[in-house]
Amino acid sequence: MDAISYQRAPDIGAALAAASQPGTMFIGGGTNLLDLMKGGVMRPVTLVDITHIDALNGITALPDGGLRIGALVRNSDAANHAWVRERYPLLSQAFLAGASAQLRNMATVGGNLMQRTRCYYFYDTGFPQCNKRNPGSGCAALQGNTRIHAILGASAQCIATNPSDMSVALAALDAVVRVTGPQGDRAIPFAEFHRLPGDRPELDTTLKQGELITSVDLPPPMFADHAKYLKVRDRASYAFALVSVAAALQMDGRTIKQARIALGGVAHKPWRATATEQALTGQSLDTNTLQHAAALAVRDAKPQRDNAFKVQLAQRAIVRAIQQAGGVA
Repeated sequence: MDAISYQRAPDIGAALAAASQPGTMFIGGGTNLLDLMKGGVMRPVTLVDITHIDALNGITALPDGGLRIGALVRNSDAANHAWVRERYPLLSQAFLAGASAQLRNMATVGGNLMQRTRCYYFYDTGFPQCNKRNPGSGCAALQGNTRIHAILGASAQCIATNPSDMSVALAALDAVVRVTGPQGDRAIPFAEFHRLPGDRPELDTTLKQGELITSVDLPPPMFADHAKYLKVRDRASYAFALVSVAAALQMDGRTIKQARIALGGVAHKPWRATATEQALTGQSLDTNTLQHAAALAVRDAKPQRDNAFKVQLAQRAIVRAIQQAGGVA
């Protein structure tokens, strides 16, 4: 590792002032950033420790009945918080599906939002061609092993996927990411927080230079009774999703009044399946109906050589997750 400097920020103002210097990055739990630094993938000049900023911690109720989760709340604490478990079980399930218990005890909500892809070619600096690591260098993945890569929303510049389980649930729940920075505070709808790669795959999010995530806001709970996070992976523990599904339903008997469906493991960002949601509205949990709706989620899929199986896998996972959320499986 290269020599770096370290600062501990006592408050948000101090953190933002430190971040104005080139090469500065914030660090919370460090579960992803430190790995990337050790591998030479990321080379910050200065780390600003934000873990002692009380304003970024805690889970509080909002006046509209929603919930605010501070950026420094640990994944394990959020997953096991009574309000999250009872009002947003989809999010609790997603937290518990991620990583290992040890990592969840360290990882923060804000850091989870900023996770980098687990693309082999991004992590291995022996491959110089990576537009996400070295913009303009090319994409080694396109000619390599593409089993874990994107089938939706990719570009000729990048086919990497977003690895976060938490973010898939937040996409389905229409969360809002609150940030602060040199130009003040702003609220970013979750659908606008992560980017598709386009011709700038090095940019994972729409955060501006020097901005700091302060919290994630959840709207009033609507799907506490019928929610399922389904993660399909190569092994049952400590593995990233090949395909994951966040399914949240409002039911009237066996009829779906509203549906929220988001996919993980298939795109550069959590993928909201809006066509599937629309097709499910007013429908029953009949298997044929669910299969038709699930097919809409991947109708624009463009699989690579090694991951065509994800197209069928995603459809089956959607059907299964909806059935489990609806209580018929």
